[in-house]
Amino acid sequence: MAGATRHVFQLQPCENSSMSQCAFPEDAGYLKCDMDDASETHEESLGEEAFDTVNSSIVSGESVRFFVHVNLQVQPSQAAESELPDGCGLLHTSRKYLKLKNFEEEIRAHRDLDGFLDRASIILNETATSLDDVLRAMLVRLVHKPDNTESDCNLDLLMAVLFTDAGTPMEGKAVHLLSDTIQGVTATVTGVQYQQSWLCIICTSKSLLKRHVCISRLVRPQNWGENCCEVRFVILVLAPPKMKSTKTATEVGRTFATMFLDITFRQKLLKTRTEEEFKEALVHQRQLLTMMDQGLTPSLKHYSISSIYIPKSHQPLQQKDFFPVGKGIREDFARRFPVYPLDFTDGIIGKNKAVGKFITTTLFLYFACLLPTIAFGSLNDEITYGAIVIRGICDDYDLDFNTFYAWTGLWNSFFLALYALFNFSLIMSLFKRSTEEIIALFISMTFVLDAVKGMVKIFQKYYGTSHGNHNADHISVLSLLGLGTSLNTSFHTALNTSLLANPPELTSVSSRSAEHSSRETAVLSLLIMLGTLWLSYTLYQFKKSPYLHPYMREILSDCALPISVLTFSVISSYGFQEINMSKFRYNPSERLFKIAEMQSLSLGAIGSAMGLGFLLSMLFFIEQNLVAALANAPENRLVKGTAYHWDLLLVAIINTGLSLFGMPWIHAAYPHSPLHVRALAVVEERVENGHIYETIVNVWETRLTTLGASILVGFSLLLLPLPLQWIPKPVLYGLFLYIALTSIDANQLFERMALLLKDQASYPPTHYIRRVPQRKIHYFTGLQVLQLLLLCAFGMSPLPYMKMIFPLIMMVMIPIRYKLLPRIIEAKYLDAMDAEH
Repeated sequence: MAGATRHVFQLQPCENSSMSQCAFPEDAGYLKCDMDDASETHEESLGEEAFDTVNSSIVSGESVRFFVHVNLQVQPSQAAESELPDGCGLLHTSRKYLKLKNFEEEIRAHRDLDGFLDRASIILNETATSLDDVLRAMLVRLVHKPDNTESDCNLDLLMAVLFTDAGTPMEGKAVHLLSDTIQGVTATVTGVQYQQSWLCIICTSKSLLKRHVCISRLVRPQNWGENCCEVRFVILVLAPPKMKSTKTATEVGRTFATMFLDITFRQKLLKTRTEEEFKEALVHQRQLLTMMDQGLTPSLKHYSISSIYIPKSHQPLQQKDFFPVGKGIREDFARRFPVYPLDFTDGIIGKNKAVGKFITTTLFLYFACLLPTIAFGSLNDEITYGAIVIRGICDDYDLDFNTFYAWTGLWNSFFLALYALFNFSLIMSLFKRSTEEIIALFISMTFVLDAVKGMVKIFQKYYGTSHGNHNADHISVLSLLGLGTSLNTSFHTALNTSLLANPPELTSVSSRSAEHSSRETAVLSLLIMLGTLWLSYTLYQFKKSPYLHPYMREILSDCALPISVLTFSVISSYGFQEINMSKFRYNPSERLFKIAEMQSLSLGAIGSAMGLGFLLSMLFFIEQNLVAALANAPENRLVKGTAYHWDLLLVAIINTGLSLFGMPWIHAAYPHSPLHVRALAVVEERVENGHIYETIVNVWETRLTTLGASILVGFSLLLLPLPLQWIPKPVLYGLFLYIALTSIDANQLFERMALLLKDQASYPPTHYIRRVPQRKIHYFTGLQVLQLLLLCAFGMSPLPYMKMIFPLIMMVMIPIRYKLLPRIIEAKYLDAMDAEH
């Protein structure tokens, strides 16, 4: 008894999955692929039981649905064989459509053909009549080529894996069918018509070292069974199993199958007399397939369907786009106001409720906002000895701190209001995806830097024998910009908590003399920080594990941050009470809501505050719009619309009041906002070419979670000094590392940096892998890294005046992307890597 597995790729419309009820447009051309997933198993263990399954996701296009059935091959036991009729076996057929190769964008299409032309294996006027003889002749041609490197290639083994009966114990009774093929089909109103004049056979074998392609033209048409009644061309593609996703046997076969789909091209090949003429016909066909700018040729027009991508042309901004004044605000308000009530009722009222999701997301957002606020506030408290910010410049120039802070905030709000009224948020459309990801990765790096600096300071204090005194007098003008740590703060955290020019002291002034060197404290702090990171990230990834119910996995994943913080706070405070741990200082004597005396500053000081407020407004403007753009990215599938101009105006209004009372300023925060969207998302896992992808199906767009988190943060004042002081600083540093690690999950720049360390066979089949040469991808990644280093040089510099121009450096990245990079890498490749898909 023989068992076999066979795939046949078939098309179905999205509206109906029944093949008999399909209604396709006439003359629509597609590729059909029959494949035997068990061929590799045949090769490894002929004659043994083999189980082979294929997992694939459903990908929908324009009236096209891609699907794969699971194939199972079973070699029955001897007892079972005796109970079944002689010759009985199982043949499982699965069908799936392949997209046509896009010769305009998929770089591998040209390279596949170039590789074939360099090592052409073409058989003209093949006289063999049987399929086995034709394939054996093609294999002999490949093996006996002068440049052949397959010294260990076994013809019989290759022949065996081409068919479904490989390894069957029943001689002469096996089902002898091709395992893996690609054919052209045309969908009509009466059914599916196969292009029977050509056949592409693909094979994967571990005995091969590189890919091989051979094309054979038969002297006369041959009838080789169903759907192969008049074969004139046979294309044989061989490849080793571990190949880059764009270099597999299926991908190479898709290249040649797309070319042979044109009947005019096949007629030309029949008229060729020599191999050179055959090659010229291939080159000419490639030129036709790449004529995208001039339009499709008539012979190929009905084969294009949805596989051809036409990039959208970018319309440059004009002066009229910024007028009339307030146009963007009015449009934002008109777009958002009708759905405003739904922001409070979705998920609460109606059939689809998500109360549990809202509760876990609120807890996540509460801890993600509160704990960084405590950490950054503690760092700022230590460096300024309890003052809120910019104490250095006020001390240097004998200025009243509260008044100078208020004037700076007012100027900042004034400029933000101007940006909103004159629709300046349109400028953010010039920020490409690559630029946004550079800035986002920089912000993530500042989280890591804060954690590392804090832990280094703990080791300097407790592990070493001498303790350095760090001077805090260098906090000057640049503290206003709130760079570094401030870029990480949530909307509850002041942007004005500056990146410290020197590592801060981690203990209060009053307790410094009472503390003693303790290596146990340093080591325990490191373990607590790493433990917080490990537990939080493990729970965050727990939704991908097979344990527990999916609902429980999702709850644990959403509550990863509070669980890890509470766990290691308890371990540190109660499990190691005898070891002194660094905690933040609480000073209840400072007055809140103290109104600044605005008239006490001179005109010169007010002018200085205006300059600093302008620089600060640029930073607010970029980060506010950048975070909003990342939160509203197309892959997040938000449907209620954006409000960039209106949100910017609200930030200006709110910060006006905060400035007058000396309170921290607010703005949208990265990575809190994108992580908040992710926490409210319904995510599905899909498989493509063996790679697992997470896709957002929909997002609960609600204001209840942010409102609830804000209320909880307000009530947290009642938890001071205890129990909030029981949270040690190493736990907060572990929180920083967790936020940084989770924020780079979907960062394409980080993914492309990781490609440098990966085997090519492990490259994911992303859009840029298919459309851009590998070398260009690495060039682009290297240029992005240089831009990232430029941001780090200014944003993390110990020189105050370098940090002062950091917002200008962020704006300079726009001309770098539009003027400099196209001189190094072709614009079409840059656009492909900046595309969403």
